[in-house]
Amino acid sequence: MAGPRDASALFRVPALTTGRIRLAYASAVTADAVQLLLGPLAWAGADQVIDVVAMIVTWRVIGFHILLLPTFVLEFLPVVGALPTWTGCVAAVIALRKRTGNGAAESPGHRQA
Repeated sequence: MAGPRDASALFRVPALTTGRIRLAYASAVTADAVQLLLGPLAWAGADQVIDVVAMIVTWRVIGFHILLLPTFVLEFLPVVGALPTWTGCVAAVIALRKRTGNGAAESPGHRQA
């Protein structure tokens, strides 16, 4: 049985390294591109599977942020699903984290501007 300590690990914000940022953008762009390409085929359930995978990968790579939830819900709307919502969400989360310094990777002796 998972305790409170295990649950808090799920919401821990990892340091935003260049590799994590690139992986987050790559997964978001890939999810949006695949959904755009599969859109005309209207494969039942494929979009939802892509959305679940995109949310989990984004969550594990850059950490949980409240903006992931509305993005996930918006993807279920027919017209909005064709927009690059995952890419926009990743860009917004990274920008917010950089601005607030939350999750910023700092080396000893290095200060953010």
